[in-house]
Amino acid sequence: MSQEELLALIYKKDERAFTHLYDMYSKSLFSVINVLIKNREEAEDVLQEVFVKIWKNIDTYNEGKGRFYTWILNIARNTAIDKLRSKNFNNSQKNLSSDNFVHLLDDNNKINNKIDIIGIQEFVKKLKPKCIEIIDLLFFKGYTQQEASEELAMPLGTIKTQNRNCINDLRNYLKI
Repeated sequence: MSQEELLALIYKKDERAFTHLYDMYSKSLFSVINVLIKNREEAEDVLQEVFVKIWKNIDTYNEGKGRFYTWILNIARNTAIDKLRSKNFNNSQKNLSSDNFVHLLDDNNKINNKIDIIGIQEFVKKLKPKCIEIIDLLFFKGYTQQEASEELAMPLGTIKTQNRNCINDLRNYLKI
């Protein structure tokens, strides 16, 4: 099923479309969520929440503003960041045993390999060192622009400009 056919069915709230949507995008969205959350069960819960948001908010998607995949990727990333910032999640992380940390490190290596498999990491490595740093903080670690500004000791406006320039460089490498 093509993306256009899928979108048409989702707009009609056809139940078959939800299964196709999940099959097409769940693995890549889960990878992004799991990189941020670093807890498989929590990441699975966030993934479920993401698909519900996509389903309920499909009317807000505007093809003129960007690709569908980018739109759902932003929903996944923002939902994961919201989860990370939630008080309940932060309190639950305080009680992790040391056994979990070894498991998290193993999972993190697997995720880095998955990023390599889809090729994003190779393109990011081609960017200037400052771009790599900014993209890592904003997109892979889920920092806000304000937090990245503080972390890198750079003015917020500079972070915004650098981020825009870095994304444009990345687009050029990807030929989007």
